[in-house]
Amino acid sequence: MNTRQLLKGCVAAAFTLVAASAPVMAQVEATQQDYQVVQSLQRVFESVAEKVKPAVVNISTVSEIKFKHPPIPPQFRDFFHQFGIPFPFPNFPDSFQTRALGSGFIVKVKDGWAYILTNNHVVAHAKKIRVKLSDGTVYRAKVVGTDPKTDVALIKIHVGNKKVPVLQLGDSDKIKVGEFVIAVGNPYGLNWTVTHGIISAKGRHGLGLNPIEDFIQTDAAINPGNSGGPLCDIHGRVIGINTAIVRNAQGLGFAVPINIAKKVMEDLLKYGKVIRGWLGVYIEDISGELAQKFGVKEGVLVTKVMPGSPAEKGGLKSGDIIVEFNGKPVKNVADLQLKVINTKPGTKVKITVIRDGERKTLTVKIGQMPGSQQLASADLLSKYGFSVQKLTPELREKLGLPKWIKTGLVVTEVKPGSPADDAGLQEGDVIVKAGTTPRNMRPVKSVDDLLAVLRKGGDSGALLKVIRGEGVIYVVLNPQE
Repeated sequence: MNTRQLLKGCVAAAFTLVAASAPVMAQVEATQQDYQVVQSLQRVFESVAEKVKPAVVNISTVSEIKFKHPPIPPQFRDFFHQFGIPFPFPNFPDSFQTRALGSGFIVKVKDGWAYILTNNHVVAHAKKIRVKLSDGTVYRAKVVGTDPKTDVALIKIHVGNKKVPVLQLGDSDKIKVGEFVIAVGNPYGLNWTVTHGIISAKGRHGLGLNPIEDFIQTDAAINPGNSGGPLCDIHGRVIGINTAIVRNAQGLGFAVPINIAKKVMEDLLKYGKVIRGWLGVYIEDISGELAQKFGVKEGVLVTKVMPGSPAEKGGLKSGDIIVEFNGKPVKNVADLQLKVINTKPGTKVKITVIRDGERKTLTVKIGQMPGSQQLASADLLSKYGFSVQKLTPELREKLGLPKWIKTGLVVTEVKPGSPADDAGLQEGDVIVKAGTTPRNMRPVKSVDDLLAVLRKGGDSGALLKVIRGEGVIYVVLNPQE
């Protein structure tokens, strides 16, 4: 008898033994109460779907990528002419368009405008944004503002007197792992798809998706096209914005907590920029050995304090272990970062540290994160498609500008196909005056001066006085349609 025959005999004997010893299973029948429980849960999902779907929108974007002719040195161009080949190449394409789909949801209606939350990556670099409502109507959307750090964007459509549904925003700080959730979106263009699952985890960070991460993890089915759609609780309240998935994996979806998105939205509407708190320290998580030595369970180690920062002014020192922020425990680096950036600049907070084995509480006045203004400028200027830099004496000399031009903004980048490109702005142009009409034009001394004019101009745009080389031109800059 060979090995295979022996194995077959053993398996057969085992099955015979199990069959002989196993009790006879009675037929299972569900009771009426069992059906009522399942039907109750089913009605909850049906109710949420009916409540949420009308406020979810389909977002389609068109982006244009422009080509430049290949940079070939002049000495090599004769080669093409010898063979009768014209240069630049006449058939070389100037541009091509890309299209993308995403989701969003209506959160506010004011003065005839419906405001929609979505992901930044859904609308970033889009030349045209169209929004389709659940009733089939389509609108051209405008970008109110974006925040690449959290991947949140706010857009708006003009609906006039039309009544459109608005979703209620929940509190993502109160959600718990294991709770049922419902996701609604447009995966692969399959409009208003509803899926459900549970909250698998909270506070996911270190994924490398966004500079600021505090994701809700869910196993509700999320696919390409779901980005920007709502993740809701069983009451239909939005607790997150579906943002990312892990490729080639199942049940691994991530959403931006709605409390983070709410702050971004409120800042964009109120200030036109995202304002974040700043402490000014380099920090790292405490290892198990360090925690044992210092006698702490949680906290972060301060490795360096920036000179002149709020932390230095408040008395923080390198080697301190931050264990509490305004009375709340500090778990890790990501936890402290979120606590700080969500604190309004100018707020005085109590920070508890362990220093030389002793517990010490310091009062620190939170500052504004450096670069917030530059980020805000990028958010507002992005819909015009250009970047600027304040004119300095070095730049004035480099550009060969007359000495009488002492203030202005130098255009450092113009995106192909953007409103700035359409208006004729070029890199190296110097914006010296701006206004909404020729009569109210004023000198531009800072980025704030330009931003104020652009905000005031709104949909009607702005008039710019520009120095280009030795000449002066006027440019009418209109926002993205």
